[in-house]
Amino acid sequence: MNLKSGKIEGFEGYSQFKSVKEFNTHVEMWLAVKKQEFSKGELVGLKRLVRFSVKVPGVSNAKIGTLLKAINDDYQGNGISRSTFKRMIIKAKEIGILSIYETERKNGSQSSNLYSFNRFPQSEPPKAEKLNHPKETNNLLKTNNQKTTKRNEAPIELDYTFVSDKVPQAFVQLVKYFFTDAKTIEEYWHMVQIAAFRFECNQQTEDILSIAIKSFKQLIRKLKSTKQVAKPIAFFYGILTNKLKELYLDQLPEDRHESKPSRYVLGNGEVMYYDWLHTDA
Repeated sequence: MNLKSGKIEGFEGYSQFKSVKEFNTHVEMWLAVKKQEFSKGELVGLKRLVRFSVKVPGVSNAKIGTLLKAINDDYQGNGISRSTFKRMIIKAKEIGILSIYETERKNGSQSSNLYSFNRFPQSEPPKAEKLNHPKETNNLLKTNNQKTTKRNEAPIELDYTFVSDKVPQAFVQLVKYFFTDAKTIEEYWHMVQIAAFRFECNQQTEDILSIAIKSFKQLIRKLKSTKQVAKPIAFFYGILTNKLKELYLDQLPEDRHESKPSRYVLGNGEVMYYDWLHTDA
């Protein structure tokens, strides 16, 4: 049964976020790993949908025509086509960024879709105790005796020599002394990529690598001095974001240190401002 159309406030139950800040953070992480899946025009459409999804964080029932008009106005008449926007929606749904629900008017005719953004699945860094233990998979073609044998065998662990080439060797050579398996090293570097994208410095490879190494060393000092770090990779991410935020602020022109809030236009035309720069990382 389709949902009944109505004011966006009536769809708060479809929001997966507690605040606009949390919603923006999850969008940033989705784009950090999935941006390359979209064309330039599709990204324009996705970012506009994000801006129309802040009154109820992560949820929008704006009409496609309304979204396209806003884009066209922003780009002085050089907006994107309806087909481009629809391709973006299909991709975002397939990737898992969006869930889409059809709505209908009281007379039963179809109304605009309800778009609900999903949380980034690895937004909370994985627990440290799980990093060294790959999930066991069952093969339904094996006999019960074979399953029992498999459970008694130690899982195969790939060491640091199997780490992806995308991870800088300098980072690998440091982390391998504390976490030897390839998966764990890659998870730590994945956190670096997310943090770098968040502060718009993902192209500054040398600075990012230097900060990543310093942050990991700071994590190790913490681990050696106390046993109260329940989630080392989460602690590492916190150190990273603080250091990258400093780098971001240092590179801003002097007049931009007085940050200007981001401007969001809601589906009903209301304007909302959100200042992420002066919020805690």
